[in-house]
Amino acid sequence: MTGDPAGPPAGCGAAARAAFEARLRAVARGRYHDRHPFNLRMHQGELTPDELRTWVLNRFHYQRHIPIKDALVLSKLATREQRRTWLRRIQDHDGRAENEGGIENWLRLGEAVGLDRALLLSGEGVLPGVRLAVEGYVNFCRLGSPLEAVAASLTELSAPDIMVTRIDAFERHYRWIDPAGLTYFRRREQEGRRDGGEALALVLDWADDPREQDRAVAALAFKCDVLWSLLDAVANAASADPAAGDDLAGR
Repeated sequence: MTGDPAGPPAGCGAAARAAFEARLRAVARGRYHDRHPFNLRMHQGELTPDELRTWVLNRFHYQRHIPIKDALVLSKLATREQRRTWLRRIQDHDGRAENEGGIENWLRLGEAVGLDRALLLSGEGVLPGVRLAVEGYVNFCRLGSPLEAVAASLTELSAPDIMVTRIDAFERHYRWIDPAGLTYFRRREQEGRRDGGEALALVLDWADDPREQDRAVAALAFKCDVLWSLLDAVANAASADPAAGDDLAGR
């Protein structure tokens, strides 16, 4: 970044700021993984229990790394106000005590679809493509600038809508899943709106020249690619080995 992330914008006019925000929202809307064929099948009620289990197990590998990447982002923030805000993200996922937080809620989703939490926590069965995608995202946040690391999180702008869609789909099409297992989705709808708004404000303030704006847009596009690649790996595994879910559930 050319500017000080602790300071105010260095002259980005209102029109340029609005155009920049429109670019970010266009990427978040147009490249988000809600358009991925696997997610479309999920939301249309077309996944088998085995396919859902494969997705839950592999997505958990991503979920458990969210507070790790957020700790890396936290270390890049210049003010205590910014750090307090970002620290809350870590607490949202790790919880402030045992049996709390987004990771715990995802473990309960795993149990609701028939997966043992010990299997989820072991990391056994995570696909190589998923490991690479998650590692790529964590390293991006480790090595990138504060602007790039925060901009990559702006998939949160689209997350609330997919949570609403997903809750509806699970309640209508996958009634064999205990509704208590959907707590993660219910909480992330509101948390995502808050987190996306806070991160967007930072990015709009920091990216005060065209080059920085291009870097922010590229960072968000990269994060969309991470989520898309994760689903590619899951979809390919599910189509190549439809019995894999039975094996997972039996471990």
